[in-house]
Amino acid sequence: MSQSAVSLNIAILTVSDTRTLEDDKSGQYLVDALKSAGHLLGDRAIVKDDIYQQRAVVSDWIARQDVHAVISTGGTGFTGRDSTPEALSVLFDKHVDGFGELFRQLSYEEIGTSTIQSRAVAGFANATVIFCLPGSTGACRTGWEKIIRSQLDSQFRPCNFVGHLTGTM
Repeated sequence: MSQSAVSLNIAILTVSDTRTLEDDKSGQYLVDALKSAGHLLGDRAIVKDDIYQQRAVVSDWIARQDVHAVISTGGTGFTGRDSTPEALSVLFDKHVDGFGELFRQLSYEEIGTSTIQSRAVAGFANATVIFCLPGSTGACRTGWEKIIRSQLDSQFRPCNFVGHLTGTM
């Protein structure tokens, strides 16, 4: 049985103390990639690497019925300011444990053991999936092309997240 393609509304959050819309290459990569896959940009924001600013923006998005997924870029490392996992994982109703594991496995093929410095995480909050990626454009490309794109594709088999996000499960 063939499933028809479903366009999702995806919000992009860039976590950075220095980036602007003009120089946010990772955020722009994700916007372009989701549009190329037939999805819609639900919203976009850049916030400082501050736990409460991140939570405020993402809490607003997960409360909206028109945002199906959130992808954040940045703030997943170990510096004193990196706080995305702490900021967003408390919002999760369920963790997608395999996401971080798979991301680091795939990233190992590209950057070797440096991948252990990535704290990429994902989870569901209020029927919205949230993926937290590192800030580099390469990491965003790896996360999108090798994991996220297929899980947000209603035609991907044997399973994907679309039914969970649209209430058709």
